[in-house]
Amino acid sequence: MTRTEKRTEEIILSDVKDAITDFEEALTRTEGGKYVLHLYVAGMGPKSVQAIENIKRICEEYLPGKYELEVIDIYQYPILAKDGQIVAAPTLIKELPPPLRKLIGSMADTRRVLVGMDLKLKTDKE
Repeated sequence: MTRTEKRTEEIILSDVKDAITDFEEALTRTEGGKYVLHLYVAGMGPKSVQAIENIKRICEEYLPGKYELEVIDIYQYPILAKDGQIVAAPTLIKELPPPLRKLIGSMADTRRVLVGMDLKLKTDKE
């Protein structure tokens, strides 16, 4: 094995260990079924305010004490929007528990939000 190949293998192993560590930390944060949510908004206009109010109401009703919600203004933090591949606002991203989900809109349709976050099956009755 050449020196370059050996160094490449070390870098790959380091990246894998970092990814495993990040995943384990994420699992620790979600013990007990905790949801990690990021709501991307564009300023504090009416649609953004409505989305924030709606998602807070839904989380308090269906996930009391079992969620972390971070509201991110893409005007203030455009790099986070780029990193999160946000193409429209408001956008809700459910990071944890897996799988990752993205919901776009005002979050006014509670059933749609619940289905999107895997909290309710499409066939469930309200």
